[in-house]
Amino acid sequence: MLHSILVHSHSGLRYIVLGLLIYAIFNAWSLRFNYTKQDKLINLFAMVFCHVQLLLGIMLMFLSDKVNYGEGWMKNAQTRFYGMEHLLGMLAAITLITLGRRFAEGKELPADKHKVIKKYYLIGLILILISIPWPFREVLGAGWF
Repeated sequence: MLHSILVHSHSGLRYIVLGLLIYAIFNAWSLRFNYTKQDKLINLFAMVFCHVQLLLGIMLMFLSDKVNYGEGWMKNAQTRFYGMEHLLGMLAAITLITLGRRFAEGKELPADKHKVIKKYYLIGLILILISIPWPFREVLGAGWF
């Protein structure tokens, strides 16, 4: 029961995370000459939802049979993906997103803040898109939700 709730939450929340990241990137791309409280909140919510998604994923690691560090786990595409590739890709992406927000807050000029968010969030988004077990990657056994 808990496993099913976590899987559906983790799978569904990915779309909110992707939407928030895309919104934050497009917002930063607008290159406005001010950095409003709304900009700050958009970037914060994108980062926080990434962290919530990470926590759900870590909980799933302990409950899912897709993550199995037994003998030969690196030879199996599914266990290698979920046990290493997915985890490391998402950790790298969320680290970049977190650092990007932190570095942006330290900048003086609004244009510089937007530039940092754009760069770090875009690289993080690309890493996330690469690391998601999309349904068209049949061997991974994941669905749309």
